Amino acid sequence: MSGNKGTTPMNAAAASRIQSSEAKQGGGGVQSGGFAARAQAAAAHNAAGDQGADAKQGDGSMK
Repeated sequence: MSGNKGTTPMNAAAASRIQSSEAKQGGGGVQSGGFAARAQAAAAHNAAGDQGADAKQGDGSMK
């Protein structure tokens, strides 16, 4: 379930383990757009400081 509060966010080490496991099961390759790719994207997003859509919306004023 995505979006749960209190869970450990995806990081590069976890994404690497997922990609390695998927590659071993898939004969050395990973599927583009598959779970390992989404995990890597999530890890990169989290490492960038979570500057997602919520931070970019609005006019910057504090109401």
